[in-house]
Amino acid sequence: MTVSPLTGKRVLITAAGAGIGRACAERMAAAGAHVLATDIDRSALAGLEGAASIRTAGLDVCDQHAIGALVDENGPFDVLMNCAGIVHSGTIMDATDAEFDRAVDVNVRAMMRTIRAVMPGMLEQGDGAIVNIASVVSSVKAAPNRFVYATTKAAVIGLTKSVAADFVARGIRCNAICPGTVDSPSLQQRMRAGGDYEAARAAFIARQPMGRIGTPDEIADLALHLAGATFTTGQAYVIDGGWTA
Repeated sequence: MTVSPLTGKRVLITAAGAGIGRACAERMAAAGAHVLATDIDRSALAGLEGAASIRTAGLDVCDQHAIGALVDENGPFDVLMNCAGIVHSGTIMDATDAEFDRAVDVNVRAMMRTIRAVMPGMLEQGDGAIVNIASVVSSVKAAPNRFVYATTKAAVIGLTKSVAADFVARGIRCNAICPGTVDSPSLQQRMRAGGDYEAARAAFIARQPMGRIGTPDEIADLALHLAGATFTTGQAYVIDGGWTA
């Protein structure tokens, strides 16, 4: 019988209350990992603890002290999944300094915080996998009205490659996933925000060569692979239904 590479591994996941983060928590637990699923909205984690090998905790990824305390209490971790992020709509002319700073804090600096917190434990055991959720809308591809989002997600790719290069000889792998359009509560909210949900959904689908939007489970499949991959690091994996093909 083949044993999953995640059997018995300790996994920390941020923004696990919904969408990609939740799908990753469920998929990795099913693969035998011991998952700590976190979210700033503790109520969003409801139902996860009923699954085997999943514990939950509230966590604000913008609070370095809270991150450190959580890792000290529950670590060390073998795998870190950075799923927290926000989407800003608009061009460079629409973005305020405050909005840009907020996106940097949540989309980029939060990953720096969590990686710094788990890295000592990973280095001590000489092994660890970090998987960061970036986006195809980044340094890979531009999309209209996504200036702040694309800029910060491009930074995630740079962060990923830098961490990978610095720690490749010490047993740490760091990779990024660059999803295209994925069905999630965040996407649903954005489609409703314009006032014409059906038109917005049709527009999102129209730009997908496969003729549909991706699912969180499809992203979780790739995350599961990267969490267990031992000869892969510094890569940004595009999973976008052929949008950039």
